[in-house]
Amino acid sequence: MESQYAPLSESCAKALADKAYEKRKVASQEIEKMVTEFNTKNNTVQIRKLIDVLSNQFAISRDPNRRKGGLIGLAATSLGLGKDSERYVGELVTPILNCLSDPDVRVRYFACESLYNVVKVARAAIIPFFPDLFSALSRLVTDSDQMVKDGSELLDRLLKDIVTESSQIFNLEAFIPLLKERIYVNNSFARQYVISWISILNAVPEINMLIYLTDILDGLFTMLEDNTLEIQRMCETTLSQFLKSIRYDSTSVRMEDTINILIIHAQSTNELIKSIAITWIREFVQTFGPNVLPHASGIFTAILPCLEYNVESKKNIKECAVSVNNSMMSLISSKEHKSKNIEKIDLRSVMEVLSQYLTHNSVHTKIAVLKWIHHLFTHFPNEMSPHASSLGANLLGILSDNSDEVVLQCLSVLAKILNSTHNDDSRDFNKAHYRKFLLSLLNLFSEEKKFLDNRASLIIRQLCVLLNAEYIYRTFSEIIDEEVIKFASTMVRLLNMILLTSPELFELRNSLRDITNEHSANLFKCLYKSWAHCPVSTLSLCLLTQSYQHVSQLVVLFGDVEITLDILNELDKLVQLIESPIFAPLRLTLVSKSNNCADAQHLAHALFGILMLLPQTDAFHLLKNRLQCVPNYWGQTPINENKSLQHQSNIDFEILLEHFKKVQKAQRTLRIQQRRNIILPEET
Repeated sequence: MESQYAPLSESCAKALADKAYEKRKVASQEIEKMVTEFNTKNNTVQIRKLIDVLSNQFAISRDPNRRKGGLIGLAATSLGLGKDSERYVGELVTPILNCLSDPDVRVRYFACESLYNVVKVARAAIIPFFPDLFSALSRLVTDSDQMVKDGSELLDRLLKDIVTESSQIFNLEAFIPLLKERIYVNNSFARQYVISWISILNAVPEINMLIYLTDILDGLFTMLEDNTLEIQRMCETTLSQFLKSIRYDSTSVRMEDTINILIIHAQSTNELIKSIAITWIREFVQTFGPNVLPHASGIFTAILPCLEYNVESKKNIKECAVSVNNSMMSLISSKEHKSKNIEKIDLRSVMEVLSQYLTHNSVHTKIAVLKWIHHLFTHFPNEMSPHASSLGANLLGILSDNSDEVVLQCLSVLAKILNSTHNDDSRDFNKAHYRKFLLSLLNLFSEEKKFLDNRASLIIRQLCVLLNAEYIYRTFSEIIDEEVIKFASTMVRLLNMILLTSPELFELRNSLRDITNEHSANLFKCLYKSWAHCPVSTLSLCLLTQSYQHVSQLVVLFGDVEITLDILNELDKLVQLIESPIFAPLRLTLVSKSNNCADAQHLAHALFGILMLLPQTDAFHLLKNRLQCVPNYWGQTPINENKSLQHQSNIDFEILLEHFKKVQKAQRTLRIQQRRNIILPEET
């Protein structure tokens, strides 16, 4: 009766199951010779029978020594077959693979050794079994036993050599799902194993890993969080290799999916991940150009917060973010594909992101956002028009920012919106649009005194530069005159001081000085109506326009005006202004020796009147000294009113005078009522 171990002899089978390695080794040598003879005679039946015995009677036995014997016997069979082992590779590998997860550490080690010998002989024939080998090895590299780890590493290196030299038959498509599954394992040894395979495959010219980049990119970025420096270094190197490949072959990359992954990781709190992700985004923007525009909102979400970085460790991140920002701006405004580019952008989502970052803590971020809004309104006014109204409230809020640079940039945006969201042929619509904006601005000034004190002058001066200064002043004046403005006198004083002192208002001052011009006269009358809320400001406005006779009439009316501390302070400032370069024409009028000295005489009378209103302070003595310098050669000259500038202007100053009296009377009545309310508050 044939032995159950046939074609093995009883003695060989006994030695193969012995606990001593030396006896198992001797048995394996006998098996190798036997297989060689069988193979020479092409006796496949006996070979398969032998493999079956080694697999079923030994490799899956409950006795660990028999399992070890089966493993060394299978390895010997492969060595005996030599190159012909490829015909039996499946039968040889399967039982060994099962032993790789054996609970006995020595069995696992011998399984590694046995599989190494089979793979070494079979070479490329092992490729069909690569997915199983890869999965098994990815577990072994995390084994608790160092000998098993060492054995798995030797086998892994051999597999890499074989895959590299057999790249043309290697099934990458079948391998990627395994790689994608293992790439998220939270073990440094397993991660190192996975990264090494990605790097090896990416280095093979015949294998195009870029096709599958999207499947593994997220996992690579995730592994950058590993605390092991070696893992971080390997990930960085591998990602760098991929980026270099993209520069030469961008067509293989699924750009849309890939850039979404980059955008997510660019928002990581991990500086290394953020830095690499933004570096990739920069490369993608430069490589794929307009094709990245549909992802603009995501890119902005990633880069805008990085513009605030000012520490050395984040310098590279900020530089990359600035570069991406500039490249995106150039892309959007490119003249070559301008119309196509705007179609690729989802303006709604872009504006949502930009609006979100308008309230960011960083000055640099807010400025970048404001520049983007300005840029979009500049190049795409029609498309941006629907977003104007929703932006208005947010932008007005930015005007109270602590940074002057932010405020100035915000004003530029507001001015651009005002100029780009109306039809130049529709003057009525213009007026309504400007009025609504300036009324909102006045409301802001009235709601917060600190904002009024710290920002109002800067805002108004800048608006006069960006928009039409005359129109700004006309509209402000109309609002103050027509609306119920509780702080009308405060606002008039501010507008008046800006008008008289700011370089930005030079042209407007020059225009007002010539009230003989009909346009200038109309502007003067418009301003006068609101300036009447503040008596001293009215004086200064008339002094600027050389309406000296009217000034002399107004000064007399100050006898009926309650001279408060505020008015005295304003008169003090007016005297200082009279000494400034702006009022040089006024001072020269005092020494005018023209045929008619009506203006000079009325001016002198007005200034003496102001002098009489002042207590004997420094301002009093300053004005007194100035008036003492006035010659008296015109003192006896008859006044010819027809020659005065005021008379030549054809302005009805009597109407203006009555308006002044009416406004002052209303203010006096209001003050009286306010005082009564303090003494006798109304019952609630």
